Amino acid sequence: MKTARAWQSHLRDLLTMAGSRQRPHMKRPVWIMVLVSMVCLFLVATYIYPLGSSATCNFFTSRSCGIYRAEESVPTRELTDDEIYSRVVIREILKTPPLESKNPKIAFLFLTPGSLPFERLWHKFFQGHEGRFSVFVHASREKPVHVSPYFIGRDIRSDTVVWGKISMVDAERRLLAHALRDPDNQHFVLLSDSCVPLHNFDYVYNYLMFTN
Repeated sequence: MKTARAWQSHLRDLLTMAGSRQRPHMKRPVWIMVLVSMVCLFLVATYIYPLGSSATCNFFTSRSCGIYRAEESVPTRELTDDEIYSRVVIREILKTPPLESKNPKIAFLFLTPGSLPFERLWHKFFQGHEGRFSVFVHASREKPVHVSPYFIGRDIRSDTVVWGKISMVDAERRLLAHALRDPDNQHFVLLSDSCVPLHNFDYVYNYLMFTN
């Protein structure tokens, strides 16, 4: 009897020691899972709020945030053509959600060497349709003298244009870049100083908006 009791006591001690040795091994996977979960959460947060973005800069301060805010600040000098193009593409186009405009407009882009000889005719064409169009004028040789209020203040920074040269493409890109600043501009019409409207505004507007 004493031998059996001693054997049972010894067996109980062995089981207790074995259980105490196995407990740390049972806790180790829990810590690994917690560590992996924290790493995953960090990666997801980094993907959603990348370092240097405006959302991240609201909570953290770093050099990248300072650079980001500096890029968003309004420049005090006149932008070059390439800077205007890049700002339009990156900010106004790529970062703009695809929303339909509630007030779609047509941008009329005038490429002219100077004053527009048919500006009074264009004034009658635009009259009564305010808010449905935009006007941009690129005068390559001399500053134009406007007689219509629709053209006053619509001149953009211009440069010399030579017919058939790459400077014409640069001027067209310059006009388009300024027009794209307004998200309501849905269609773009490139015109020269000799162009005249052959139909009324409603006909042109409905044709461009509802047939393309």
